[in-house]
Amino acid sequence: MAMDFDEIKEKSDRYLFQNYGRIPLSFTHGSGCYLYGTDGREYLDLVAGIAVNALGYAHPDWTRAVQEQVGRMTHVSNLYYIREQAELAERVASITPGDLDRTLFVNSGAEANEGALKLAVRYTGRGKVMAAVDGFHGRTSAAMGATGQEAIQRSFEPLISGAYEYFRFGDLESVKEMMDRDVAALIVEPIQGESGVHTTSAEFFKGVRDLCTDNGTLMIVDEVQTGIGRTGEWYGIQNFGVVPDVITMAKALGNGTPIGAVASTDEIAKVMTPGTHGTTFGGNPLVCSAGCAVIDIMKRDGLVAHAKDIGSRWMADIRAIGSPRIKEVRGYGLIIGIEMDSPETASAVQMHCRENGVLVNVAHGRTIRLIPPLIIGDAQKDVFTKLLAKCLD
Repeated sequence: MAMDFDEIKEKSDRYLFQNYGRIPLSFTHGSGCYLYGTDGREYLDLVAGIAVNALGYAHPDWTRAVQEQVGRMTHVSNLYYIREQAELAERVASITPGDLDRTLFVNSGAEANEGALKLAVRYTGRGKVMAAVDGFHGRTSAAMGATGQEAIQRSFEPLISGAYEYFRFGDLESVKEMMDRDVAALIVEPIQGESGVHTTSAEFFKGVRDLCTDNGTLMIVDEVQTGIGRTGEWYGIQNFGVVPDVITMAKALGNGTPIGAVASTDEIAKVMTPGTHGTTFGGNPLVCSAGCAVIDIMKRDGLVAHAKDIGSRWMADIRAIGSPRIKEVRGYGLIIGIEMDSPETASAVQMHCRENGVLVNVAHGRTIRLIPPLIIGDAQKDVFTKLLAKCLD
């Protein structure tokens, strides 16, 4: 039986942990780039479940693949060989750079980063990890330790290892000052999404790559938000001409089903022998069928190149608004940050858009973050651009 918004909110307030600051909306279904609310309204979704629904909602080919798998088998233990897992691992190897041909499947981005850190510590036998200030790698214990944001770590300090040191994103001298042969891994995002879509130079990443190589440190690139086509490349780090030792991914890989993955080389992956790591649900037939469909559809429909093309034109359109309230427009492909002059302006833009049927996200207080489905078209992007210009006029 359908519930209206008030009933949904009442039950949520009564029975759920109150750990989310929720927007007063609820949805009945989605189609393409649109969500449909319990209020009867249609919303253009430029958030995509926080960069998850890369194919939008109810994509017919993806939906068919998942429905067929549900009818066959949703789960079987990793005690056995799983056909769908092998098929997805082959597809992941076809899109990863360099020799990152070995994959470990888990349930989420945070789990992928935990697995990558375990891999690095076991492979190197070392005890230090370097991570970026204002980076974000998840909220489980090791991933939270790698997340260089005091607000996220506060009150959970007993769970955080003293192994972490934090460099300044984009500052190669900061990395040099901390790097030594006791560092097991350096973990970094190619674009800092949660802190406001911050980018840096190819020279920085190439310098980090060289420092890691020279010191026997594994370079882990967190592609949980930027991976699987969002930046106009399969992985965000490919925009900078660098091949890391390990890539982590999640979000768009499952298009809404809970999957994460760690990709590395034969040489590095071989240290994870039976008993060193495991997961009950990771890489089960259902989520792997979903992942196979995602990669197949993206290849067939040219969505990675589409993200690069439409994203670059969208950023140019936003810059052309010329409002003094827009301090900077940055990003790659379809992860775009519009830094406003104040948190109040960002909040007003978000509210104006929502009132006019467009959903956007505010990251780190003052940055409008656009992370829509990769199937978005010109007419849809122009709806937002016109709303933004009108709001700031």
